[in-house]
Order: sequence, then C-alpha cells, then structure tokens
Amino acid sequence: MGACLGVCSLLSCVSCLCGSAPCLLCGCCPSTKNSTITRLSFTLFLFLGTLVSIIMIIPGVEAELYKIPGFCDEGNTVLGVHGKVACKSFLGHKSVYRMCFATAAFFFLFALIMICVRSSKDPRASIQNGFWFFKFLILIGITVGAFYIPDGPFTSVWFYFGVVGSFLFILIQLILLIDFAHSWSQIWLHNADNGNSKCWYAALFIFTFLFYAVSIAAVVLLYVYYTKADGCTENKALISLNLIFCVIVSVVSILPKVQDAQPHSGLLQASIITLYTMFITWSALANVPNKYCNPTLLIRMEGNGTSTLPAGGQPTQWWDAPSIVGLVIFILCTFFISIRSSDHVEVNRMMLTEESPAMIEGGNAGFEGEARRAYDNEEDGVTYNYTFFHICLFLASLYIMMTLTNWYRPEANNQVLTSPWTAVWVKISSSWAGLLLYVWTLVAPIVLPDRDFS
Repeated sequence: MGACLGVCSLLSCVSCLCGSAPCLLCGCCPSTKNSTITRLSFTLFLFLGTLVSIIMIIPGVEAELYKIPGFCDEGNTVLGVHGKVACKSFLGHKSVYRMCFATAAFFFLFALIMICVRSSKDPRASIQNGFWFFKFLILIGITVGAFYIPDGPFTSVWFYFGVVGSFLFILIQLILLIDFAHSWSQIWLHNADNGNSKCWYAALFIFTFLFYAVSIAAVVLLYVYYTKADGCTENKALISLNLIFCVIVSVVSILPKVQDAQPHSGLLQASIITLYTMFITWSALANVPNKYCNPTLLIRMEGNGTSTLPAGGQPTQWWDAPSIVGLVIFILCTFFISIRSSDHVEVNRMMLTEESPAMIEGGNAGFEGEARRAYDNEEDGVTYNYTFFHICLFLASLYIMMTLTNWYRPEANNQVLTSPWTAVWVKISSSWAGLLLYVWTLVAPIVLPDRDFS
C-alpha cells in the first residue's frame, strides 16, 4: 500500500488531468485528441496497479509484508490466512489477487457507468474525460477495501474469473496481432510497388525467415525440455498438434485462391502467427503440473504445508520466462488498444473503435493555431466505445493477475499452490482459436464473395 500511495507523485506533474471535461495538457505534452489522452490516462491507472502488483511479489518486499501485523496472524486477518499455513509463501499470490481485483472492479464500474454514451455532450462523457484526481482516489479506496476481503472462497472463485477473463484477453491480443501482421505486410508491399522493390522484398524475406527460424528453434527446445522418451504423451501431442496447425496455416496463406482474393496475404503474417502460437504453447507447457515433464514448474511452498516456514526459509519466487514475455506482450497490446485504430474496417467494427471521416476531419482541424492542447474530437460522436474500452482493461487486469501468479491456484485445503491443467487447456485452446481466426481472415473473401473485405 505504501508503494501505491508513493506513486501519487506521478500525477502531480500532470495536474491538468484533475479537471473536468476536455482537459488541457501540460506544457510538456503535444496537441492531441481528447479521446487519446483519456485512453492513455486510464491505461496509466492499469499500469500503476500492475506496478504495485509486481512490487508486492518481489522477494524482498514480500518478506517485509510478512512482518506487517495482521497479515499472517492466526485467526481472522487482513488476508484471511491462518497460522497453520505457510503464509510467507502465499503473500505475493494473495496480494496480487487483491490488487488486480481492485483494478478490475474499477474498470468494470466505469464500463457500467459509460453504457450508451454517444458523444462528449453526454454528461457522463465529462466523467470519462476528466476528474482524474477523484478517479485516483476511488481506485485507492477500492484497493484498500480489497485487502480486507476475507480469504474464504475468494481466491478460488476469483481464480476462475481470471481464467475466463484471460482467455478473452488472449483472443483480443490475437485479433490485434493478426491486424498488425496484415498491416505490416500491406505497408511493405505497397512500398515495394512504389520504391526500391528489391530492398523491401529482401526485408520481407529476412523477417519472415527470422520468425520461422525462431519458431523452429522453439519447437526443438520444447521437445527437448518438455518431453521424455518414456512419457509426457500430453506434451508431445500438444507440441505436435500446434506444429502441424502452423504448417497448415502457412500453406493456406500462399494458396493461389487465397492470393487471388488477398494479394497482400503471405508468409510474413503466417510466420508472426506461428511464432506467437509457439509462445502460447511454451506458456501452456510451463503450467503442466508434472515435474517430470515440466522442469520449469515452480515450487510455490516450502515445507509440508502444515506449519509455517522454518527460519531462514526463502520467499516464493514468482517469475519465470513465460511470465516475463507475457508481461511485455501485455504492455504492448494495452498501448496498442489505447493509441490507435486499425487500418481495417472489419477490425475497427470488431473492436468498436471505428472513427468516422467527419470526426477525423473535425479532430485534425481543432486548435491548429494553439499548441499543447487536448481538443475535443467527440462532439459529433465518440471515436471509440467507452464501455468496450473499459471491458478490455477489465480483462487486461484479470490477465495480468494470472500472468503474475503464473496461473497457480490454492488447493482445496488452501495449504499449497498448484499449477492446474485448467491453465494448460485455456492457453492451448486460445492458440487454436487464434489460428482459426487467422485462417478465417484468409478464406473469408472466398467463402463470402459478396462482402467487401478490403
């Protein structure tokens, strides 16, 4: 909590965000759209909660939390952990769950408030675009209250909320990744048509080769570290299936009919999707609850689970490589949601971020002669769906909760943390859903020739 309150000073340099309605930016900020500033500000709140969660699972900080009166005392405590449990091993897990519960509740509250807001003339739009200091106080209040939630079934129930929310957020990540891959290929092919074609085609080849090379290396490493000659059948099957699916997707992307319907389709997009699929597969295998088949399985509790940790016991280590990569992807995707709309109309409709020409023209014309202002570009209509944006951040809060705790959950007796098969199948099924979604973007113009997919 001290870390949460300590970052209050971050907002002092942006005091302009404490006002209501279209806010003016500080002198250090360039002119930009009010809608963009609002999205970035809410994203800052999410990153703030993420930072506090990360701080709470740093071993040194986790050890200090153990010393706070009430956190691990026997009986009804702040975190509801009884003395017979090795509380020192649970503090990071429970602190992250409560911090992410606070951020998720915060964004879900605003998702409800902002239902059916159509323009900045709606009184609720001023709440969306201003009053940042009071929003920050609300977030702090929810956070403090979250740490007083009795343990009971909270952690187990909230785990399943996290599973569902993380699955949906992974699908959002896949939509953004597919859109990014198509946009990248289209831009470079367009540059090749209008400039030095050899250089641009060489760049496309290099990046495509690089992505496939890394993917192949990943497959080899997964077979080496997560399979055994005399067992680990599930791991072998999952790696093999995703490898076969990626090969099929790559072949489909260069079929003549697909190329005729979508000239910009190619192996660059397929290589990006393949690489991301291999990452999801790696992340899933890192949750297989079998130490023999999963050498990276993290031990979440020392001792036999019936007594507190012995003196000198080491705090639980929460970080592993898949979590770090997942955290980086989470940051990039959240920024992507906040600062841009897609170049593709279908993606904008799906993500509810479509901007009309009138709003774009009005936004570009606003305050041309006045520097360093946030101008209102939503008088005629919002440029993004407020409720859907908050739902995305709500899902992102659940995803980061599961990522920081490596998808581990307490057993029924709340005495040991385990990695369930649920996490494995959620991640694998999300990778299959992503591959199907990408294949659909390739074959949709062929299956539905009457629709405009340009």
